Amino acid sequence: MTDTPMTGALRSEPTARTHEVTNQPPALVGHDVAADPVLLEGLHREGAGWYEEDLHRVGRLAGSEEVQHWADQANRFEPELRTHDRYGNRVDEVEFHPAYHRLMDIAVREGLAGAPWADTRPGAHVARAAGFMVWSTPEPGHGCPISMTYAVVPALRTQPELAAQYEPLLTSRVYRPGLSAPLGKPGLLAGMGMTEKQGGTDVRANTTAATERPDGSWRLRGHKWFTSAPMNDLFLVLAQAPGGLSCFLVPRVLPDGSRNTFRIQRLKDKLGNRSNASSEPEFDDTVAWLVGPQGQGVRTIIGMVAATRLDCVLGSASGIRAALAQADHHVRHRSVFGAKLIDQPLMRNVVADLALESEAATTLALRLAGATDRAQRGDAQERAFLRLATAVGKYWVCKRQPAAVAEALECLGGNGYDEASGLPRLYRDAPLNGIWEGSGNVQALDVLRALGREPEAVQAFAAEIDAAKGADARLDAAWERVRGRLARAASATPADAQSGARRLVESLALVLQGSLLVRHAPTAVADAFCAARLTDDHGLAFGTLPDGVALENLLARTPQGLRD
Repeated sequence: MTDTPMTGALRSEPTARTHEVTNQPPALVGHDVAADPVLLEGLHREGAGWYEEDLHRVGRLAGSEEVQHWADQANRFEPELRTHDRYGNRVDEVEFHPAYHRLMDIAVREGLAGAPWADTRPGAHVARAAGFMVWSTPEPGHGCPISMTYAVVPALRTQPELAAQYEPLLTSRVYRPGLSAPLGKPGLLAGMGMTEKQGGTDVRANTTAATERPDGSWRLRGHKWFTSAPMNDLFLVLAQAPGGLSCFLVPRVLPDGSRNTFRIQRLKDKLGNRSNASSEPEFDDTVAWLVGPQGQGVRTIIGMVAATRLDCVLGSASGIRAALAQADHHVRHRSVFGAKLIDQPLMRNVVADLALESEAATTLALRLAGATDRAQRGDAQERAFLRLATAVGKYWVCKRQPAAVAEALECLGGNGYDEASGLPRLYRDAPLNGIWEGSGNVQALDVLRALGREPEAVQAFAAEIDAAKGADARLDAAWERVRGRLARAASATPADAQSGARRLVESLALVLQGSLLVRHAPTAVADAFCAARLTDDHGLAFGTLPDGVALENLLARTPQGLRD
């Protein structure tokens, strides 16, 4: 028997199509990242509706294929430290991929750094917050120097003569990388150096020493442990002066154009945030200028820290929102067991729960931005509210980001575990905001301090919750339980108060989010939140919304749901 008949049969069959791709979602590119009803409603509610057109312009850019490619490049080609030039001269420079500079240039040009402090329009800080959330979506790492530049202005204002020199450049919309005399540049970026290896969060254990010179300048000697964005132009640094721990302004380049001593010993090898360089700088006879009174370094720099804590909330809300958009996009295009994933009840519950979490986080973040805007315009009630609400929001929203991103990644299955999806990078970045500017325990202790020392902050926070009184019985009951915890914390021993601080802060965050959603979100959203977050009728994982929740109403509030 020959093989001729078989050969002929094989030749008559159609060519096998082993690489035809089906049942995969299209790439999530070419869309408007700002096309989100939750974000847009908050923008208007908090007083920056005038910014909507610009926000959509930034959103379309953030959703473009080109910018997503920049984001990938900025993380794939990480910053590199050059300590010396070819001749052996110390240069301490960090080189970045051009994609990083493109992202930075747009962020500064769009006013996401220090520009709001020079903008007299009501809502300027809200507009900046919304823009920061949208532009952080494709690549959050470069937001670190942008955030610190925004945050440095209120701290620098405690030294008016320095603010007069540097503030116009810190509020500029011109990005000019490279080390040169700061007052000769068209725009500046700022950073801060607080922690040291022997103390970390306990900055009062710092050993960096400051010595005053006859000309009014100071000289610093010491070693910082975690200073991000070392190629920025200026830094606020804590050091021990004769009068106690104090705050100092340290420029990378001195007014005469010579290099200040800012030896970058190494760059940190971090879990995420890879596009952003973080370093250990050494000071050795480093020139600095005092900012604020001697001995008041923590009080002076806390103004900067408070603003960066706001950006941590904004960044985490943005990260939750970005993960939701990826999951929602995937399930609307992927079919399993004969139906779209979005039409399968179990997946609908998961994505609806993520949408609820995102709406609560975004609404709280923009409320804090609105309070910031009104507080800096003289509203004492809003300033008091911020004192407690920022720490509460920083604790809770930043805690929720890793869990939400992990759940969104799981919605994509193996596709989400692939670097090309962008979700692994988002997952690695997710814990960062919970650590930066004070970890969860630091925020909880800060809440305890505010409760014990600042009754006006407690009153302002309570007034915010009480604004929704009577609108939902579940919220009212939850607030009564929290009031009980507050009373017990006030009478507890310091050890017992600390032990229960996380539970207290979590409950404060949930009633605050509940009050905001009851007042401002659609009824179905508020009802879902009160049912799933303020009662015992819910599970601990996402996708455990109780029976009776209107899932379709939550799914209609996702960024992708608005477009579909």
